[in-house]
Amino acid sequence: MAAGFASPVLAADCGSTPSAGIDWGDCNKKNLMLEGSDFQGANLADADLSLTNLSRTNLVSANLEKATLVRAWFTNAQAGKANFAKIEAYRSGFENVAAEGASFAGAELQRANFNGAKLTDVNFEKAELGRASFRNATLTGAKFGLANLSRADLGGATIEGPVSFDRAFMFLTRIEGLDLSAATGLEQAQIDLACGDAKTKLPAGMTPPDSWPCASD
Repeated sequence: MAAGFASPVLAADCGSTPSAGIDWGDCNKKNLMLEGSDFQGANLADADLSLTNLSRTNLVSANLEKATLVRAWFTNAQAGKANFAKIEAYRSGFENVAAEGASFAGAELQRANFNGAKLTDVNFEKAELGRASFRNATLTGAKFGLANLSRADLGGATIEGPVSFDRAFMFLTRIEGLDLSAATGLEQAQIDLACGDAKTKLPAGMTPPDSWPCASD
């Protein structure tokens, strides 16, 4: 497990009920209603939680590395410092999740919904985020280095400090109205591919393209 994530404090088999520190590693927990459960510090690595409702759960410092979370729901969950590295979570819902300091490094998150999420200092490096939505999310300190943000929507996001886009792929990424003046790792070629508008603020030395690619959408 990556350094900085808590180890499970309890050990249990796949038939046990949810509890803080539980070990559900590699368990099949598909299509369940687990809303409001306590998984703080739990081990859910390699588990299959596809189509499972994890809304309002406590996932603080939980380890979900390489878990399968396709079309799972995490609405309003608490997931600070949780490890979501290398998960498969196509079309999953993370609306309003509080995941400050969490890691989604190398995760498969195509069409995932992070609208309204609190994602301060979250690691999305090398994540697949094609068509993911971050509308009205807090992204201050987020790291998108080498991430695929193709057609992702960052509209209305709060960015009150540095956010890294080092070598991120930003084809038609929606950045209308964003203040990216403190962003790091941005290059002119990325901006030329993205979809901004007259209200988009860029780092010093960068200029908007003559015509934004999505201006007519």
